[in-house]
Amino acid sequence: MEKTPHYASYVEILREELIPAMGCTEPIAIALAAAKARQALGMEPEKCRVEVSGNIIKNVKAVTVPNTGGLKGIEAAVAAGVVAGRPDLELEVLSQVTPEEITAIGAFLGDREIRVLPMQGDRVFYINVTLLAEDHSACCEIVDYHTNITRIQRDEEVLFQKAGGESETPQQTDRSVLSIEEIIRFADCLDPEDVREVLERQIAYNTAISEEGLRGGWGAEIGRTLRAVYGDDVAIRAKAAAAAGSDARMSGCELPVVIVSGSGNQGMTASLPVITYARDRGASEEELLRALAVADLVTIHQKTGIGRLSAFCGAVSAGCGAAAGIAYLLGGRYDVIAHTVANTLAICAGMICDGAKPSCAAKIAAAVDAGILGYQMYMHGGHQFVGGEGIIQKGVENTIGNVGRLAREGMRKTDQEILDIMVGR
Repeated sequence: MEKTPHYASYVEILREELIPAMGCTEPIAIALAAAKARQALGMEPEKCRVEVSGNIIKNVKAVTVPNTGGLKGIEAAVAAGVVAGRPDLELEVLSQVTPEEITAIGAFLGDREIRVLPMQGDRVFYINVTLLAEDHSACCEIVDYHTNITRIQRDEEVLFQKAGGESETPQQTDRSVLSIEEIIRFADCLDPEDVREVLERQIAYNTAISEEGLRGGWGAEIGRTLRAVYGDDVAIRAKAAAAAGSDARMSGCELPVVIVSGSGNQGMTASLPVITYARDRGASEEELLRALAVADLVTIHQKTGIGRLSAFCGAVSAGCGAAAGIAYLLGGRYDVIAHTVANTLAICAGMICDGAKPSCAAKIAAAVDAGILGYQMYMHGGHQFVGGEGIIQKGVENTIGNVGRLAREGMRKTDQEILDIMVGR
């Protein structure tokens, strides 16, 4: 089959987005910056200063940092990165912490001053960790997304400076080429070998942490509750699989996940329901890989207009992506998938993000439920929410654009109010 016009770009977008991470990505990004600054300083710091944007504060405050003995918050992420971070491992920076280092992280927190300062300005994603020892200092700055290190400096010497560091897009494949129609055509003509490595890793990693969550003992046990109360229907199992992964991850599970749009919760939400449906119907590996490509790319497409961090809950975008992937797996193409996405957004586009924490698992379950309902509505009688009803507009791309505008522009004040509430202002 003839390749789509942007085939190579779509493959590259999947490779850029579907990367492994251990722990919630915002505290892990702080740990990465701290580890890089520690490497540049060349000695153990006496004091630490971390300047972060409001959305980073929101997403780190209540989540457990993995491999720290259950510690939470920005200070714990900094201490873990300084004491035990492996800076070359990027978002797996805390994956090789030893038991002795866990003890040392706690001691560092007790002995050293770690100041947290809110960044001044409108930047949504900003981290700058500065370490001081004797008469020396070193810093690492991360801007716009989790691995986008823009500056590393020791004293007055700039060790690394990223050209064009003020923008996210120059270093990544242009996301504006994404559309629902071409995503579907891309999946139809996809050579699975082009994406096998990243998608098989997504299946393996995300399934493993989901199974760990279902074993219990993590968070509020949303996944286990769904299975215990509502039974074994495939739709229940799909919701429970995604929720259980978040149960484990938000509470410090040390298993890695494959992220989407910079988020492990979104990576699990987009993929695990599709994997569950594929296994339920005995789909071939090729069918699963094509459906996962749809789920991941639909999620990325929606998040492009919203931005990495927002007051708009990312589970909604990923729930749409999962529903689109399920619809594709079950034989749906453009008409079905477009209406599934629009229906889902009409149902749950108002869900807010109030930071990473155990309740994310319940929001994930709700978003996947809305996605499955949106699909079933259209499949049973062609029911749909139509243009002119709220934020829904004729043409799925217009509706996606409206949601991006709502999240990016309309919810700025909401984002600030959420942060003020969370920090007691």
